[in-house]
Amino acid sequence: MSNIVVKPVVSKHELTAFVKFPHELYKSSHEYVPDLDSDVRGTFTPGKNPGLKFCDAQPFLAYKDGKVVGRVAGIINHHANETWKKQNVRFSMFDFIDDREVSKALLDTVTKWGKERGMDTIEGPLGFTDFDKEGMLLEDYDKMAAMTEYYNYPYYPEHMKALGYEKAVDWVQIRIKVPEEVPAKYARVSRLSKEMFGLHTRTLTRKEVKDGYALRIFELLNAAYAPLYDFTPISPEQTMEFVGMYLPLLNLDMVPIVENEKGELVAITVTMTSLSHALRRTHGRLFPFGWFYMLRALKWHPEHTAGLLLIAVRPDYQGLGVNALLFDHLIPVYNRLGIRYAETGPQLENNVKELSQWKPLNPQYVKRRRCWIKKID
Repeated sequence: MSNIVVKPVVSKHELTAFVKFPHELYKSSHEYVPDLDSDVRGTFTPGKNPGLKFCDAQPFLAYKDGKVVGRVAGIINHHANETWKKQNVRFSMFDFIDDREVSKALLDTVTKWGKERGMDTIEGPLGFTDFDKEGMLLEDYDKMAAMTEYYNYPYYPEHMKALGYEKAVDWVQIRIKVPEEVPAKYARVSRLSKEMFGLHTRTLTRKEVKDGYALRIFELLNAAYAPLYDFTPISPEQTMEFVGMYLPLLNLDMVPIVENEKGELVAITVTMTSLSHALRRTHGRLFPFGWFYMLRALKWHPEHTAGLLLIAVRPDYQGLGVNALLFDHLIPVYNRLGIRYAETGPQLENNVKELSQWKPLNPQYVKRRRCWIKKID
């Protein structure tokens, strides 16, 4: 008889255990990058996470002999299910010791929780939205994670296969060495795009972002990302939540936009200095000293890698070389800032348009990760 017990998180003490468990699980890992404890707490706090207005969510903890040995969150994104005509429950924040009884008990609990609410399929790891962490790492366990990515041990996917889960989609990430000069192809395409379509690149001020440009950005993202797997449009309230979270961290020279002659937003890329090493030193806490490591990485001693968080091009401008304008801006900025490498977030492996744009930069494909899926009996 199994001695694994899975319980819903209902108290502050249990939520603290949920937040802290990965710090203990990965304490010997040099690749794991912690979330800030306050961010994880906010995820399940009404009023702090706008996603809770259209998602049901419940975190769970697994115990063995009274000790926490795993965690998982169940999420039902009603907007995504309505958009894609599905009845899916998502699992998220899934961490566990190398014990198949533990991983099974956690996923069985989310399955049961979802089935009680009318769901017929379980999938994950996925978050509340596409701007949350997603996908289970399948390779490159020796590479440090970014603040926007999950890290997991190699035994995780072995558990998923043994438990009967199958591939839904895979993502890959692209790592490039920043060239000293803009590749000739980008320079040529950038020039032609400006001449033929009246496009120009510029950067925003913080005042512009706060005074309404942020909503234009997320309208663009909603349009550009609509065809992607399980994508859910971002609401104005969520937009302001993301702005409040990321704007203080961004150097806006690293966030170019493209506009047309009418001043309409055509494209944007959001990039930032990597904070992986700084976050590792915080151990999930900004106080008393975590803020210093973050500020040091942002202002005084930035890391030599940039995270390419997203690139979005308005659908009617896709395929017209607009991405070249963004690279034409970014490469000189990266060189000026001493950034030697850049790495994207997860890109769908079948998104040929997105992946092909990197060819002039001799991309390295790294950190393949997977969304798993299983029908609920």
